[in-house]
Amino acid sequence: MKRIDRTPIEYFCHDCGKIDATFELDIKQQFCKYVNGTCVKPRKSTPEVKVGICTVGASVNKKELQPVIICPQRFKEEQMFNAIREKYLTDWENVMWIPEVDMGVGGSVDYVAVELDRNQQIRDFQCVEIQAAGTTGTPYPYIQDFQRYHDFSHGRYTYGINWANEFSKTMMQQAYKKGKIVQSWKRKIIFVIQDVAMDYLQCSSDCSKVTSFVKDNPVDFCVFSLSWFGDRWGLEFKDIYSTTIEGIETIIGGAPEEKFPTVEEFKEKILKKGISDRLLRNIP
Repeated sequence: MKRIDRTPIEYFCHDCGKIDATFELDIKQQFCKYVNGTCVKPRKSTPEVKVGICTVGASVNKKELQPVIICPQRFKEEQMFNAIREKYLTDWENVMWIPEVDMGVGGSVDYVAVELDRNQQIRDFQCVEIQAAGTTGTPYPYIQDFQRYHDFSHGRYTYGINWANEFSKTMMQQAYKKGKIVQSWKRKIIFVIQDVAMDYLQCSSDCSKVTSFVKDNPVDFCVFSLSWFGDRWGLEFKDIYSTTIEGIETIIGGAPEEKFPTVEEFKEKILKKGISDRLLRNIP
């Protein structure tokens, strides 16, 4: 594994460790190869400026730093589409991908893979959602240094990963309401996530009803790692996990009781936070 720092890892689809003319041109044009056009993620303060950050270095469950995808467009490389075809659609004669399809009361789904017959009628379909991580704070000050100096050595800035909001809340709400719809169709919805997200869920939530792949379960998590291939970062298929709507409800309920902190452990955390905020005194 390539060395990871707590900084942006990929910017406008390029590894930040190597600057060349193509990288500089893509920065200037704010070009994203995954959408084949201008980056779709604007800065809130200046919408004409695109964030451009695909991946950052961060840790999950206090483990070592790893590359964490913070833009869903980053998943849209050929390996992701190929893996879904190989794992789910092997019997299809042809595959077309339709983005952002309205599911009515379920909202829109990121992609629907469809198989067409000779009359261009839909013979079969498969719903796919993509869920990336999000940050607390912002890593953009690193990018401002990077644009000026081509490295990140001129400041140490603070950002984190909002694991709970993106995966325990946002994704699970989507899995619940869209999962109920596809279950009524006697079908399945696939959530594409990174392995670090699955690590977070397994540590922070009750995943006792999440199993290895089950064909008839309505919700799957198709898990990819982000690996270093010598000159670039790329997706690598890792595993498929399946669950039921009851399993999603269990995850939404949080961690199992045996992982709850005790009263004394929580008191200790209150004291530490109060002291660090200078609201309480540290009395020996």
